[in-house]
Amino acid sequence: MEVLVVNEYLEPLTIIDTFKSLIWADRFFELGDFELYSTFDSSILNSMPKGSYIWFSNSERLMIVESYAIITDLEEGPHMVIKGHSIESLLNRRIIWNRTILNGNFQIAVKKLLDENAINPLDSVRSIPNLIFQSSLDPVITSLSIDTQLTGENLYETIKSMCSERNIGFKIIPNENGQLVFSLYAGVNRAYSQDVNPYVIFAPEFDNLINSDYEEDDSPLKTVALIGGEGEGIDRKYVSIGTASGLNRRELFVDARDISSKAETTGGTPLTIEQYNAQLTQRGIEKLSENSSVIKAEAEADTTRNFVYGVDFFIGDIVQLANEFGMELEARVTEVIFAQDETKETTIPTFTLVSQSMSRSNYTPI
Repeated sequence: MEVLVVNEYLEPLTIIDTFKSLIWADRFFELGDFELYSTFDSSILNSMPKGSYIWFSNSERLMIVESYAIITDLEEGPHMVIKGHSIESLLNRRIIWNRTILNGNFQIAVKKLLDENAINPLDSVRSIPNLIFQSSLDPVITSLSIDTQLTGENLYETIKSMCSERNIGFKIIPNENGQLVFSLYAGVNRAYSQDVNPYVIFAPEFDNLINSDYEEDDSPLKTVALIGGEGEGIDRKYVSIGTASGLNRRELFVDARDISSKAETTGGTPLTIEQYNAQLTQRGIEKLSENSSVIKAEAEADTTRNFVYGVDFFIGDIVQLANEFGMELEARVTEVIFAQDETKETTIPTFTLVSQSMSRSNYTPI
């Protein structure tokens, strides 16, 4: 595994291939990261200064070098660790500068946030060089909508939250013109619930599921939200969402006084009471999604036989998992870790549960 260092124009500078180990993680919903471990070598440090971009052939993503540490060891001698995050972290450097109302098509809303705060902002010093937006034609994405109001939030955290709530991934990929291309993507369903794409299955019977864990936890669950908008005392505006009752009712208060009814829509007209309440409702939906039951399905798979990562399935895809206890689950590939040391290379996908397709009546937790 070789690491290629490139400059801000994506022009190759040097190749690094003398390290002891490299861990490189691509993620669907959030930033990726890397960690390179090596004996101390000043030439590597000089070749990978903080702020430089690095890339390697197993991944389409770029990473940004952000930190390094030099470690002294009496037995093994001095070592160094170089770390950083994927280039999507550039969005972490911007906030939503002005009050922004998003109403309507979800992809257009994401483009608006990027245009106004990173690609073509009114103040040109806020632009991120060479960043462009590429629209998706996937109906899974084009059919999504949003109704919310934002001011001052971190741009990356906002887009991450908006996308994860809708099970949509985002990425920034370099193109041949030296541009950084932001796009949304939904992944491909390769599980049993569809009959269009070839199935991808990880199960003991295929000898490609090394181990698996399953967990359910209702302790963080909230089912009803009271959302408080602008105003004080008896004049404060409220809406509520959720209809659960009795022991199934778990209440949450959401402070949304930052949402203003005096703000204007994209067309320049004041919000109606219905539009304002819709934005309060959206904030409540977002907070309830952050307080849902935890359902985890984690598995380590062999991606060298039967189904090969990068050929048969990709990050963001939905695959079928089955374990020795009779559970069959649909799970999304939300992370892929590429690891190399001096003896071997491994590719480890991480799966996040999508749905459960079989009864658990006879199931004993892993």
